[in-house]
Amino acid sequence: MTSLRTTRVRRRPLAVATAAAGLLATLLAAGPAAATPDPGDAATERAVTAEQAAGARSAVRSGEIPGVDEVVHSDNITHLTNIPKDALPGTNSDLAFQGKYAFAGNYDGFRVFDISDPKAPKTVAQVLCPGSQNDISVSGDLLFLSTDSSRSDNSCASTTQPATEKSSWEGMKIFDISDVANPKYVAAVETACGSHTHTLVPKRSDVYVYVSSYSPNAAFPDCQPPHDGISVIKVPRKAPEQARIVNFPVLFPGEGPDGGGNPGSPTNPGVSKTTGCHDITVLPSKNLAAGACMGDGLLFDITDPANPKILDQVQDNVNFAFWHSATFNQKANKVVFTDELGGGGAATCNAVIGPNRGADGIYDIVGKGDKRKLVFRSYFKIPRHQANTENCVAHNGSLIPVKGKDLMVQAWYQGGVSVWDFTDSANPHEIAYFERGPISTEVLRGGGSWSAYYYNGHIFSNDMAKGFDVLKLSDPRTDAAKRIRMDELNVQTQPDYFEDFED
Repeated sequence: MTSLRTTRVRRRPLAVATAAAGLLATLLAAGPAAATPDPGDAATERAVTAEQAAGARSAVRSGEIPGVDEVVHSDNITHLTNIPKDALPGTNSDLAFQGKYAFAGNYDGFRVFDISDPKAPKTVAQVLCPGSQNDISVSGDLLFLSTDSSRSDNSCASTTQPATEKSSWEGMKIFDISDVANPKYVAAVETACGSHTHTLVPKRSDVYVYVSSYSPNAAFPDCQPPHDGISVIKVPRKAPEQARIVNFPVLFPGEGPDGGGNPGSPTNPGVSKTTGCHDITVLPSKNLAAGACMGDGLLFDITDPANPKILDQVQDNVNFAFWHSATFNQKANKVVFTDELGGGGAATCNAVIGPNRGADGIYDIVGKGDKRKLVFRSYFKIPRHQANTENCVAHNGSLIPVKGKDLMVQAWYQGGVSVWDFTDSANPHEIAYFERGPISTEVLRGGGSWSAYYYNGHIFSNDMAKGFDVLKLSDPRTDAAKRIRMDELNVQTQPDYFEDFED
């Protein structure tokens, strides 16, 4: 078994952690506002108290946390390279993969890397197309990009415009990447409340796109409450310009102007009110999907992709503030949900917040057919406390395909990249990690790994501020995954890594 030994002790002393007490009170009292999802939409720098800044400096001096921008990792991780930002200065976001290429989202557009040599990725294209958060996916010759900020029009030359104006645009953009070095913008579909994230359900001649968005407002003409569903777009592969919305299934039916779903605060203090979904992960081979929907977690059947059917709905009004994303295990009998406490812009990886908030929630799927239910088993959170100047919370990750094991790599913003084992749902544990020290010990400046995914033998991470990282994982528990080669990977459209695994 490979050791997690590093050159420094990575646990914060309680004396330093007590400086975060005020943060916990703020997060719990703020209700839905505390769960403003995903950094980059707001200021990327926040003031901290003098006590918190002094605590961060002291922790660096004592060696309890890495120094500013210092890289540390477990012995079974090698940092192969970092590619800084170039033409696109905005916040780096999600990743998708196809063949020898990695597609990296950025609030200003997207970048394409040739990763055939993981030690030296080469930039193939950089496309300027502003519109946060530019969540990205690929399927065949098509690339999909989410726009979740109000724009003057649907072009890549658009400017910001208030959502109160009827002419404003948000939604999905579609590119032709048959010539990957020269992506061509071919279609756009406006969707209610924009597209914060999206998920592909590929079919032979068509691609269905589930568009997740939320936070309606009576003052927004194109984002009216209640907004308790998702937009379903059908895209013909050979005629993407004919892409159109084919359904808006209501996932949280309810009476009144606010619809259904979790009511949030003040009924459930510190929990986000459900007004749509943040992200959906599908497992097409099993006709299953898991929805992370603000105050609720969903399990649904997607046998008919245009008409998903809810199987179960769960809440955690004790420890989950904002249901952010979901990951199935190999056998489709577990789901990992993430809680993005603080919206990705707060310091929540400390002793005061504790191990059960801003964490992963592991659920078993029990029962069969339409009677399948989600049953909570445990929480997982990285065991290394971070400075109170570091945004840190559970974020995007993927499975590491090892037969008979449930292994995952996951981004934690400035908490870095964690590799962990949830084969035993009740007893998850970390087996590897990589991280940088704080960007600053004086202010909380947003940064860190947005997405960390395993693809064809390596871990690829898109750091919000520092750029594109490539990691090599060398561990007998994960080495078998190196034999699994994928032609394409969109993590929210989970593949069957093994054709002969048992149900």
